[in-house]
Amino acid sequence: MGKEIERKFLVRGDEWRKLALGVPYRQGYLSTVKERTVRVRTVGQEGFLTIKGITTGASRAEYEYPIPCSDASELLSNLCEKPLIEKNRYKIAHGGLVWEVDEFFGDNQGLIVAEVELTDEGQTFDRPPWVHDEVTGDPRYFNSNLIKKPFTRW
Repeated sequence: MGKEIERKFLVRGDEWRKLALGVPYRQGYLSTVKERTVRVRTVGQEGFLTIKGITTGASRAEYEYPIPCSDASELLSNLCEKPLIEKNRYKIAHGGLVWEVDEFFGDNQGLIVAEVELTDEGQTFDRPPWVHDEVTGDPRYFNSNLIKKPFTRW
């Protein structure tokens, strides 16, 4: 079984912008029920289908598969719930880990979060200076919930 252990934080300031180039992501959801989400995503010219289980603490089951980018684009346009999630992702190395900073656009304009994947829920790590309040357990920040209640409507 695939497993994701991830912590999520709000980002402050602009210092992180000089550390990496952003890559455009578009993603949508075929299912957003609490027990499972099914996501379609394009990253540049690549497509992915991801199935995730319910989150317990900072962990959940995760299965991700590459699919043709053209299929992903058609699914995003024709079958996924709206609005789509549009963001740039910046991958920044810090303290031996890779932090993924997501800068959201569209209906989630103004939201910037950083995620770090861990090997164990108890793993300790050094936070970069631009990482602030933790929002791991706050469901408002789940991408699957940002399509239902976008950041600009909070």
